[in-house]
Amino acid sequence: MAWTYILECADGSFYVGSTTDLTLRIEQHNSGYGSAYTRRPGR
Repeated sequence: MAWTYILECADGSFYVGSTTDLTLRIEQHNSGYGSAYTRRPGR
């Protein structure tokens, strides 16, 4: 099963992603692995 998630970061920004292992991905995000900032205009 795939998950789509929205995390609110400590600085108030949001991180949107998808994964098949939500627990592992949150651990990776919190450790800084694979997370990066991108900016796109909202639609």
